[in-house]
Amino acid sequence: QVQLVESGGGLVQAGGSLRLSCAASGRTFSRYNMGWFRQAPGKEREFVAAIRWSGDSTYYADSVKGRFTISRDNAKNTVYLQMNSLKPEDTAVYYCARDRRAFYSGTYYTADTLYDVWGQGTQVTVSS
Repeated sequence: QVQLVESGGGLVQAGGSLRLSCAASGRTFSRYNMGWFRQAPGKEREFVAAIRWSGDSTYYADSVKGRFTISRDNAKNTVYLQMNSLKPEDTAVYYCARDRRAFYSGTYYTADTLYDVWGQGTQVTVSS
């Protein structure tokens, strides 16, 4: 069973930065696209960013484009989310997830139903 464990969340002031990490178990991490989602209180879970299995392509939600950067280190079985210029509206629980499709290099899917393995989430709180 593949497991994902997020870390790096915390409390920061608006305009600050955080780097989230997601460590994956298993031997097939490098075969899969990975994504980050977030869920604020009372809101549906929303797509944040995704990265191709090979690490050479990324995709971002409009709300975070230019501020967040997703990256991965397949040798370390880890995906990262660097969050800069944080805003109070970024406050949410952040989840990493694995795409269902191995070696998929086509269209990025933002629906959470396209991801089959999820981490436990890490809280990010941005104060005004």
